[in-house]
Amino acid sequence: MLDCSNLERVEERITKACERSGRKREDVILLGATKTVKPEVIRHFYGCGLKVFGENRVQEFLKKYEELKDLNIEWHFIGRLQSNKVKYIIDKVELIHSLDRESLLDEIEKRAGKINKIQRVLLEVNVGAEETKGGVLPEEVFSFTEKVLSRKNISLEGLMTIPPYEEDPEKSRKYFVLLRELKEKLEEEFSLKLTHLSMGMSNDFEIAIEEGATIVRIGTLLFGERG
Repeated sequence: MLDCSNLERVEERITKACERSGRKREDVILLGATKTVKPEVIRHFYGCGLKVFGENRVQEFLKKYEELKDLNIEWHFIGRLQSNKVKYIIDKVELIHSLDRESLLDEIEKRAGKINKIQRVLLEVNVGAEETKGGVLPEEVFSFTEKVLSRKNISLEGLMTIPPYEEDPEKSRKYFVLLRELKEKLEEEFSLKLTHLSMGMSNDFEIAIEEGATIVRIGTLLFGERG
């Protein structure tokens, strides 16, 4: 039987992490990461008060988007995005978390321009330089940011990362620090204000909040283990 207790527990942990780090609860957006989560479960959690959801796969997202159209959901796209799929989501998502290459940048710019939209994006950074993951390497962030800022229909809102998985969440702290410091250097270098650090998932979100996360992407703790 679905209830709201998982959400309440996560909310409590976010609040405590904010208190520990001298931040306000409203400084952190809780995003429900809904890969493989059924539309009726999303609907239930929306009823519990969760309003921001993130999808990883375009096809799966499109089905849920149609089925949940009657709800005022703020949809984010958080997975690896193929350039040829941008056209399907450009009019449906508030924020794309996974910009990581020039071909994708060009496609988002083109598609957003066609519908007169300024698409909000986060630059994904591969903080652990893992070959299996997308993301711009830390040393390439500055040159890539220049390219992003030159586009008319894209608004750079901040950075996103998925650090190497660690059983002990404390070991992820150095990666979150690295992302925050990168954001601060970018702001200084380009005279920017970057609103968001999207970092932290079910196993490490409290550490991420302590290090400045403004969006935490929670799946398992809300929706349970998925296959």
